[in-house]
Amino acid sequence: MPEKFSCKRCGACCRWEGAVKVESEEVDAIAAFLNMSVEEFLEHHTRLTPDRQHLSLLEKDNGECEYLVTAPDGLPGCAIEPVKPRQCREFPEKWNFPNWRELCGSTEK
Repeated sequence: MPEKFSCKRCGACCRWEGAVKVESEEVDAIAAFLNMSVEEFLEHHTRLTPDRQHLSLLEKDNGECEYLVTAPDGLPGCAIEPVKPRQCREFPEKWNFPNWRELCGSTEK
């Protein structure tokens, strides 16, 4: 039986180094959600991945995702939650990082 993940909203996945790849339909959805043109979003909020094959969301100076915010309840949250990239939605089932269970304090559902 596959493990079920219960997110503790620690924000570790949003602080992990590396590209947060965005696909073209995600670019459209995020730009619309942020009430900006696709061109403005691409120019100011994305970069090419090091392999120059994909677009990635930008990071803050400290390396965390640009869209990591403090939610009203004081826990980490996503400023683009309703339209966040598939890569984010698929954590930890499709991708994760070393020691994520310990860092996230995850539990099985």
